[in-house]
Amino acid sequence: MQLKFFPLSPLLLAIGLSGCQLTDTNNTDARLTGTVDNEPPALQACSELHESEEAIADCKLARDGVIEVVHPNDDLLEETAQGVDAPEAQPEIVITDVWERASAKFQLDIPDVDRVNTQRRWYLKHPEYMSRVVKRAKPFLFYIAEEIEKRDMPMELVLLPIVESAFDPFAYSHGRAAGMWQFIPGTGKRFGMDQTWWYDGRRDVIASTQGALDYLTYLNKMFDGNWLHALAAYNSGEGRVMRAIKANKRAGKPTDFFSLNLPKETRAYVPKLLALADILKHKDEYAFKWPEVENVPVIDVVDTGSQVDLAFAADLAGISLKELHGLNPGFNRWATSPDGPHRLVLPIDKADSFASALANIDKKERLNWVRHTVKSGDSLSKIAQQYHTTVKVIKQVNELDGSMIRVGQAIMVPVALQELNSYSLSQEQRLASLQSNRSSKQKIRHTVQSGDTLWDIARKYKVNTKQLAKWNGMAPGDTLRLGKTLVIWQEGKSDAGVTKRLTYTVRNGDSLSRIASKFNVKVSDISKWNALNTKRYLQPGQKLKLYVDVTRLSESG
Repeated sequence: MQLKFFPLSPLLLAIGLSGCQLTDTNNTDARLTGTVDNEPPALQACSELHESEEAIADCKLARDGVIEVVHPNDDLLEETAQGVDAPEAQPEIVITDVWERASAKFQLDIPDVDRVNTQRRWYLKHPEYMSRVVKRAKPFLFYIAEEIEKRDMPMELVLLPIVESAFDPFAYSHGRAAGMWQFIPGTGKRFGMDQTWWYDGRRDVIASTQGALDYLTYLNKMFDGNWLHALAAYNSGEGRVMRAIKANKRAGKPTDFFSLNLPKETRAYVPKLLALADILKHKDEYAFKWPEVENVPVIDVVDTGSQVDLAFAADLAGISLKELHGLNPGFNRWATSPDGPHRLVLPIDKADSFASALANIDKKERLNWVRHTVKSGDSLSKIAQQYHTTVKVIKQVNELDGSMIRVGQAIMVPVALQELNSYSLSQEQRLASLQSNRSSKQKIRHTVQSGDTLWDIARKYKVNTKQLAKWNGMAPGDTLRLGKTLVIWQEGKSDAGVTKRLTYTVRNGDSLSRIASKFNVKVSDISKWNALNTKRYLQPGQKLKLYVDVTRLSESG
């Protein structure tokens, strides 16, 4: 099946109604529910955002029973191409809109209950929210609809990524759920989503869609074909829903979804999907402008057969690196994973020419290589860190059985074709962007020391643990890695320094130590900010990012 591309628009944050998995102590398949808000990464109080009582109540309704999902790349992902014109629809195709195609096959009954009516009112009052969501959905919607249709599942499921993540493959929640379908690590692995240093299948739209439909099929069978129970279990875990059903049976109560004693998040989650389905099915009656998406394939999947540098692949395909990474959000680094999946999602009009060109290029030429001569003090882990790769890859490439290396030994290492900051949607660059997005406050950097915990660091800097985790793209329970740099944002004070980002152009005679001295920063920090190899010389005209305390700069002249 071929699929065609629409350019990704900027991923705008919105006050949304989205879901992920809730923790279930008796089940590893826990999920969290979340919302989307206008102000990343912390939610403003509704009373701060609105003045009228009606608007404040409406805002609270949007957040009722949910915790937020974060969209970290809304200011990062730019529309980099105009895309290609969709092929003209054939005369025999009557339905020209994917949404219309889906709604024609809706199966679920929409009950007239307060919980559904309340969610419907919110969506009807906020048509601009759907406009933002559909922009994100365009590249992947036809593919998802096709996969649901193949399995003869309810077509209402095409709406589930709206509830989960607002169709954002880069969305994450602080329950460690990630991707368009919001899988936590354990459930993701259980349903076929590999998660490695190179790749996270929870963000891969192909892998996560297949996994989500597999999981929903499993849940539907577990709950004897009851789709509302299956959807509730997708949100809060099958164990939790099963216990609620058994409790109602013992008490002689009805066991339909609306009668179950479930978490607040889940009680809001299923009504959101039903409300969306009702609005889409009857959009004309509601006079609701639901943006159309052409009922044609827009992307295609190409088998690369081996690891490939993403910048190289983008150039070969004739698209920008941002476009390529936006269509392939599962890749964490500058290249695809050496262990697979060996595939790329491409605009449909680029796929065939890319596949033909790639077939004529040797696998070794799909990556950039350096010859590293082992020096005293080197280790495979140190070399891997220096070149932003892994020990496993270096050992495979050089056919090393163990980790022993000797001084003077030549080792071949694959490296990024472009500067690392060019890979703006890689994991490192997404984190760098997230850590730099609050210019109105004073930024403090903390390097994780042995024994540090998020709680200790938060207490030291007098900030909230949850905020600290958000600022650094983490969940509050994540383990800290020794040497990791965390950012802390604090209200500026008159006697405190003010950190600003500067761009410095290297001049003749400059060295890292000279620049560091001039701006009162460390050589190691300059290297880290710019992914520099300290063994290489700076070139005149080279641009460097610097994070400088401007108060200290003025004091030093």
